[in-house]
Amino acid sequence: MKRPATLGELKASGWSLERLRRGVREEARANLLQKLRTGEKLFPGIFGYDETVIPALVRAILARQHFILLGLRGQAKSRILRGLTALLDPEIPALDTPLRDNPLDPISPAGRRLLAEAGDDAPLIWLSPDERYLEKLATPDVTVADLIGELDPIKAARRGQGLDDPEAVDYGLIPRANRGIFAVNELPDLPARVQVALFNVLEEGDVQVRGFPLRLPLDVWLAFSANPEDYTARGRIVTPLKDRVDAEIRTHYPRRLEDALAITRAEARLPAKVVIPEFVARAVERVAFLARRDPRVDHSSGVSQRLPISLLELAAAGAEARALAGGEEAVARPRDIYGGIPAITGKLELEYEGELVGAEALARELIARAFAAEWGERPELDELAAWFAGGRALELPDAAEAAWAEVQRVPPLAELATPHARTAARGVAWAEFALEALVGRGVLSRSEGAYRAAPPAQKEGGREPLTP
Repeated sequence: MKRPATLGELKASGWSLERLRRGVREEARANLLQKLRTGEKLFPGIFGYDETVIPALVRAILARQHFILLGLRGQAKSRILRGLTALLDPEIPALDTPLRDNPLDPISPAGRRLLAEAGDDAPLIWLSPDERYLEKLATPDVTVADLIGELDPIKAARRGQGLDDPEAVDYGLIPRANRGIFAVNELPDLPARVQVALFNVLEEGDVQVRGFPLRLPLDVWLAFSANPEDYTARGRIVTPLKDRVDAEIRTHYPRRLEDALAITRAEARLPAKVVIPEFVARAVERVAFLARRDPRVDHSSGVSQRLPISLLELAAAGAEARALAGGEEAVARPRDIYGGIPAITGKLELEYEGELVGAEALARELIARAFAAEWGERPELDELAAWFAGGRALELPDAAEAAWAEVQRVPPLAELATPHARTAARGVAWAEFALEALVGRGVLSRSEGAYRAAPPAQKEGGREPLTP
């Protein structure tokens, strides 16, 4: 069906004009109710929030509220904000003005003039959900003019109407988001004077442009995100603005390993031909879980879910490079996770105790503990540990065939790995898994590529693997 090009065509088309009388939050509420009736999945691509964040969002949207997502970095806050567009109509008509005026009820001087001059011949544009979403990352240099607008003397001079011309106003981002969603990421980073400028938008739904007594009854749905530390402890959000935000919704990191795996699989860019054993993927996730609980890591900064995503990508890249060099099957091995340590050290903020240990040493410890935790209730490793007790050492080369030959020299290790050795590369990966589990338990040490019995002092102070 051809879309109406003018207001008159719209009225004659049978298109429901009642939809134009709804505000954007009413529109989102109606579409959400329809999704709830049909059982359609809300916020696809968001995992681990089905029983916590999403129900809170549903209540806020049904209540037609402005809200803020409060959580640490890497908790899908921006993705949720951008996902709000799924609650908007597929398209709506608007006048071709800076404020995308409602053709039945324009609020801008330009929109009212256009309707007065053209009447039913007023041309229409059609807005998609993405065109009705504007987002701003809050930074200290953002001004009131950026968000609200100001009088443009050059535009006034060109129009020849003087400085009292209402059409000489240069609108900011919020007025330009009229009939849509405006999101501010990291709200507390806005200067206090800019936060104050948001009062009227939240309370009265309008703006007053500096330099001209113009009031615009905007139809804007405001959504914010913030870090809890900025939002409360440092007091960088002005209290009246905090009071005017209707709902505060707390986000969190994945609480189940399965949810974390689902996020990483959805986000990681992995080579198609690289085989990633399940125990490797799960150990990568456990690194993040362990880091979030480690007292040497700054909990107020958080450990982003981007850590396991980047770590798995680097592990897969290491396996791909080894396979190309040796002409073998590309299988990710535990050693490839150690090759991805830059993905860990670059994303951890350490406490004083962590700085003393060092970021790389802590990362290596977390990886080993992750494998120990992942080994869990699998067959005991006592016989394998006993093999090293006599001072023996084992070094596994990069090449899969050569490494598999070394595994065969260790009967208890070969016995553990052989059932999983469809290929040499897969067998070696499983053998390294068993060895790393013993490293994580403090039974073996890993240095310069060789595994050997840990020094007595290390065994006495062996670490307990922490599970998620």
